[in-house]
Amino acid sequence: MQPYIFPYIGYFQLIKAVETFVFYDDVNFIKRGWINRNNLLINMEKKMFTIPCKSISQNKKINKTIVDYDSFRVEKLLSSINHSYSNSPQFNSVYPLLESFFKNTRALKISELAIESVKLVSKYLELNTKFVISSEQFSDTMHFHKEERLIEISKSLNASHYINPIGGLELYYKSNFLDNNIKLSFLKSKDISYKQFDNEFVPWLSIIDVLMFNSRSLILQMLDEYKLV
Repeated sequence: MQPYIFPYIGYFQLIKAVETFVFYDDVNFIKRGWINRNNLLINMEKKMFTIPCKSISQNKKINKTIVDYDSFRVEKLLSSINHSYSNSPQFNSVYPLLESFFKNTRALKISELAIESVKLVSKYLELNTKFVISSEQFSDTMHFHKEERLIEISKSLNASHYINPIGGLELYYKSNFLDNNIKLSFLKSKDISYKQFDNEFVPWLSIIDVLMFNSRSLILQMLDEYKLV
């Protein structure tokens, strides 16, 4: 998966479902995607936060895209999170982690910042998945085209089973993976809901929202709420 900044819970379902998770950081940046932005529950409504980056281009790799700290209003973002979630049941456990993360990060590139955010949450949830970064370990597969590269990476890891988000259902073919002795499955999240104060539930926000309202044990149960197709 491309590295996303504090992604939605389905991203972490995928992490929990596998033994090795590959951050696909040396592919093109996707404008208006989830690499540098996500949604939070701000003033009881879904509102997007964005990490500003310099010279965003879909012709530039994610791991070549630089965070624009001159435009990044860290205190404003933290203040918004504080104001919106201060009465949530897990605030005292989660907010200090976010505050330390945003104030102390030294990540230069958006790929690094996003990967750090995913690893932070994974550590908090005590997930034991191994993380690998494609640009560091699989640069020799860059000449392969899309699906072929995924197969080559899987073979390099001696993987017998490759799991992709459900969005890949129309992009990749199980037969092509089977030709290489690899099973291909797609992870489809079930409907997940939880109590957000006394409001009507707003689904599929950043994992930050999930962390604020739910205990570790409950989140771990949610991470198993999917099926492989």
